Amino acid sequence: MRYQISHTIQYHYQQPVKLGPHTVRLRPRSDGSQHLQQFAIAISPEPNERSEILDMEGNVCLQLRLPDVEIADLHIHTEATVETYRDNPFNYLSEPWAVTAPMDYPRAIATHLTPYLQPALAATFNPSVVALAQTLLHEVQGHVGFFLSRLTQTIYEDFQYGHRPEGNSQPAGVTLRQKSGSCRDFAVLFMEACQAVGLAARFVSGYQEGDAEQDSRELHAWPEVYIPGGGWRGFDPTHGLAVSDRHIAIAAAAHPQNVAPVSGPLQPGYFAQSTLEYEIRIARSAITGGQLQE
Repeated sequence: MRYQISHTIQYHYQQPVKLGPHTVRLRPRSDGSQHLQQFAIAISPEPNERSEILDMEGNVCLQLRLPDVEIADLHIHTEATVETYRDNPFNYLSEPWAVTAPMDYPRAIATHLTPYLQPALAATFNPSVVALAQTLLHEVQGHVGFFLSRLTQTIYEDFQYGHRPEGNSQPAGVTLRQKSGSCRDFAVLFMEACQAVGLAARFVSGYQEGDAEQDSRELHAWPEVYIPGGGWRGFDPTHGLAVSDRHIAIAAAAHPQNVAPVSGPLQPGYFAQSTLEYEIRIARSAITGGQLQE
């Protein structure tokens, strides 16, 4: 699939403020499942300095130093063209030792995966989340692929989705107890359930195709699990499916705050609430036989 994505973010401050350094994470990634063909970003006020960096988790971020003047609004607009390739999310062969869980990653792999084997929002695993994970794992006789599919369907079928465009992700135990949450809450719950049985998992921010009849979309969140032989593979408990070519990833990290689309402080001495307005538009074109079809 090929997608044209237009994304506008505008912060309105209740009173004029000066902004400290900001980080923008809105550039879709390029990897084995998708290719970024074009990307442009416009920022108002125009930054004094901007620098693209590759963060410690491999995400391309834009570091900004904004003008040292008081402003009432911050406006960011991006345009991107992305081609996605993963029409079959199960097109991999797991390593023979990685078919069942609890997973015992070899030391050379486990060293790199350590941050993704620990709960993102808690010091220890929530006992109820551990119980859920162990129950599902027992039901599928330890099979990793069946466990991931079962966990995806359990959250999709048994939990109530709630629209919550702003705010941090809630702890996995809270989502499990309330049986409700936003897409980012479901992602954190999925991650902790995987980690509880030794599966490395991380948080992903991006776009999902959604309903073609809707004019505007929202940012989406889902988890990825590291499967030896398959690499990082996405699952979307909000929609009850494995991630394929209708998701466009922007950034991934062990902690949700490290994929926030925009982050940064006010300068010292300034205190003001802000309101957020955004608009995301996604247009899809199917590519068949080398031809682009609208």
